[in-house]
Amino acid sequence: MPEGAIAVTGSSRGIGAAIARELAARGLTVGCLSRGGGLPDGAEASDKFIPAKCDVTDEASIRNALAAVADKAGGLTGVVNNAGIHRETRSRDLTTDDYAEIMETNATSVMIVSREAYPHLEKNGGRIVNIGSFYDKLGVPRTLAYCASKAAVAAMTRCLAAEWAKAGISVVNVAPGFIETDLNREIVTEEKFQTWLNGRSPVRRPGATDEIARIVASLFTEDVAFLTGETIYVDGGQGMAL
Repeated sequence: MPEGAIAVTGSSRGIGAAIARELAARGLTVGCLSRGGGLPDGAEASDKFIPAKCDVTDEASIRNALAAVADKAGGLTGVVNNAGIHRETRSRDLTTDDYAEIMETNATSVMIVSREAYPHLEKNGGRIVNIGSFYDKLGVPRTLAYCASKAAVAAMTRCLAAEWAKAGISVVNVAPGFIETDLNREIVTEEKFQTWLNGRSPVRRPGATDEIARIVASLFTEDVAFLTGETIYVDGGQGMAL
């Protein structure tokens, strides 16, 4: 892979932090984009990390953060669109503002980050990995905006892959199922949730952030440019199980 960095949005915690740590562990330089502009949770200072403040709902912030990382690393070789929010609200109570905020953070930001990364990536080719969700194909009560946003991410993945292949840029969507993080650990470890998941998931457990991180990292470290436009579901088989 050419010299440069892989920019990861929402890299401070959870799945994003695990992805940033795994990429660095494999010897890759990582642009750590987050609102706070700090290192990923659990990471120690290293020349493999380039922290940068970035608000994915602010176009100028995105543009400046990507430029700063590219300047320091000598270019960009990839992007991971990971930043996102999740809220549950009955659809009849969902306000337009709440819907718009979720769509802006989860979907519109993917378009903007990818668009702003394009001039950097087209120089030597590269890969964009979007973090979607298996909710993109399910009907889940109280998550209309979240499901819509993740379905949009899958659609954008296909469109960008088809359009940017001629520039040597591949685009892949990784769609996790239930993943245990510091933000939801209290819920997923409850007996009620465990009982429900045991009845729905073939592997009978939530996934780990490190499992998603290894999938994402392998997409950058393995030279499989022929893989593009696809959604890879990492959900323990739950989305396909009876």
